[in-house]
Amino acid sequence: MNAKKRARGAAGERGIAGQQRAAHVSTALPGASGAAAAGGAAPANVSTPFASLTPDAVLDATEALGLAPDGRLFALNSYENRVYRVGRVDAEPVVLKFYRAGRWSDQQILEEHAFAAELAAQEIPVAAPLVLAGTTLHRHRDFRLAAFPLCAGTAPELDQPGARELLGRTLARIHAVGARRPFQYRPSLEGALLGARARASMLRSALMPEHMRHQYATVSATLVSGIEAAFAQHGAPTHIRLHGDCHLGNILWQPRGPLLVDLDDCINGPRIQDLWMFLSGNPDEQQGQWAEIAEGYKQFGSIEFRELRLVEPLRAVRMLNHAAWVAERWTDPAFPRAFPWAAEARFWEGYVGDLMQQSQALEEPPLLAGNL
Repeated sequence: MNAKKRARGAAGERGIAGQQRAAHVSTALPGASGAAAAGGAAPANVSTPFASLTPDAVLDATEALGLAPDGRLFALNSYENRVYRVGRVDAEPVVLKFYRAGRWSDQQILEEHAFAAELAAQEIPVAAPLVLAGTTLHRHRDFRLAAFPLCAGTAPELDQPGARELLGRTLARIHAVGARRPFQYRPSLEGALLGARARASMLRSALMPEHMRHQYATVSATLVSGIEAAFAQHGAPTHIRLHGDCHLGNILWQPRGPLLVDLDDCINGPRIQDLWMFLSGNPDEQQGQWAEIAEGYKQFGSIEFRELRLVEPLRAVRMLNHAAWVAERWTDPAFPRAFPWAAEARFWEGYVGDLMQQSQALEEPPLLAGNL
């Protein structure tokens, strides 16, 4: 095991993939082609889709849903969508999520909501949308939105005794429900979504410095080929419905254990996609973390060996997708404020170096072994 691999942690501890959110940042899929035509019509200015979402507009939307806002409003950490905690008159606050236009169709959003409700019905701790006036998806002016209960919790501390085992058990229960049937309208983690789409988008982006464009084109082509080869070599893994963007930022820790939030990137894909991002540190540390997660997971589920070989390819997919996501959203004013370093050439120089290291990692023996 070389020094570079020993130093590597979970999805992109370096560079752009290391700038993970505290909550509500979408990175698994950098966009969804055709969503607007399928029911997610975009506003007049798609580059600034939330320009008219003023505090008054948020309160008006809350009022229109019959939730009686009291004027208290707090913007939560969110970039892909816009999410607010809204105080209510003589009632618990709610969380309102305004969806980015043109990304998901109505059918795709409703499928997300139905999955969350199905999990909640099995007493699996997830943040499921409220049913108001017979539906979970609402429209106000140019916006589509959903209301959620305010869920209390703290940041997870997985080094606490039993925490990873409990997390593994919870994810296995989610996957047991997810395996009942696939999503009909939401995408699958395959084909162009394994990095090729992100690569093409990044090569068109003005954010990539000209002097790095050739190097990026070369290393990203090698990386995409390696990813595709890894998936082809061991046979296509079984796809089930997943959270899709499962990492510490999308978990609230409650007295009874983890509560999963933000299913905005739920997708059909291999089970390991919801597990690998909880591994970080050197190989011994990652193997120890995996053993704890697996101890809980195997109580309700199992993962084939061929999926364990996809950890590094999936890490590479995330690195490619995250960079493309930031570049595609750059005209949204929230993104330059949140990721100012993405406008600096030295960042992209480091990022291309990270991709080179990840390309080497794809050629090394898998870190995890054995059936779960």
